[in-house]
Amino acid sequence: MTTENQYTAHSHTFSAGNPWAEKNTARVVLITAVMMVVEIVGGYLFNSMALLADGWHMSSHALALGLSLLAYSFSRKLAKDPRFSFGTWKIEVLAGYTSAILLLFVAGLMAYQSIERLVTPSAIGYNEAIAISIVGLVVNLACAWLLKDKHHHHHHGHSHDEHHHDHHHAHGNGGDLNLRAAYIHVISDAATSGLAIFALIGGKLWGAVWLDPLMGITGAVLVTVWSIGLLRESGKVLLDAEMNAPVVEEIRDVIQASPIPAAIADLHVWRVGRGQYACILALLTSANVDGDYFRRQLQVHEELVHITVEILRDDAD
Repeated sequence: MTTENQYTAHSHTFSAGNPWAEKNTARVVLITAVMMVVEIVGGYLFNSMALLADGWHMSSHALALGLSLLAYSFSRKLAKDPRFSFGTWKIEVLAGYTSAILLLFVAGLMAYQSIERLVTPSAIGYNEAIAISIVGLVVNLACAWLLKDKHHHHHHGHSHDEHHHDHHHAHGNGGDLNLRAAYIHVISDAATSGLAIFALIGGKLWGAVWLDPLMGITGAVLVTVWSIGLLRESGKVLLDAEMNAPVVEEIRDVIQASPIPAAIADLHVWRVGRGQYACILALLTSANVDGDYFRRQLQVHEELVHITVEILRDDAD
């Protein structure tokens, strides 16, 4: 089979969404939407900055999680759309990037309102606010459990190397940056719920009114740090800035170890799915071989799902 015919028949559906994560994200959106209303109303009624910040935090997350849900849906529905040269996986990554930006805005709002309350403190309905915060923490932990990615749900038949690179890039979340965004949302919500409980109990027992707004500021700092990390990770994928990925060195090693000598004249590698890469390779060789010869050697690395090899003759005029 010629190189041209092989690519004509090659599917570009590298990642058609994540059905398990989509179903659980839908559940989390519903639970989060209900809880955010309770916390925001409770925060206003009982005058707690920590509870209100938690509610605002969660309201943004309901929107961001909704974005995640839409991303999964679009990835699935557009999986075979020929307009997407390398599949629809980056819709999920883009949703993760957008969620991180939303988180930064939320962090700014939390910090501003908390500083304002720190300067002008006011009475807080501690008992009611503490009760709502505890419920919020339980809800957040339940949502985090729902969103915690399980490797065996998504990676049937993949190689050990793919798991290794996937883990390297996604820090243990199965490589699904969109799911990572949703997971970070609910984990950061759980953190601010925990801080709110601490602040409210401190204010009630020891009269430390300043703890309430201080926890709002602390939560804003934590969210900012998490957001920047997610922006960096998803931005790297969106910009195809992955030439430092381990698979690039593996490609070089395969060509160097090939029985037929060849020199790499050009190499491009980018991600097209969770732990899946495409590469374009131009090789300089004097041997009478075609691209299939080297492509078969590269296919030992199963994370390389789309390989294009161009042969350049070093004895050409």
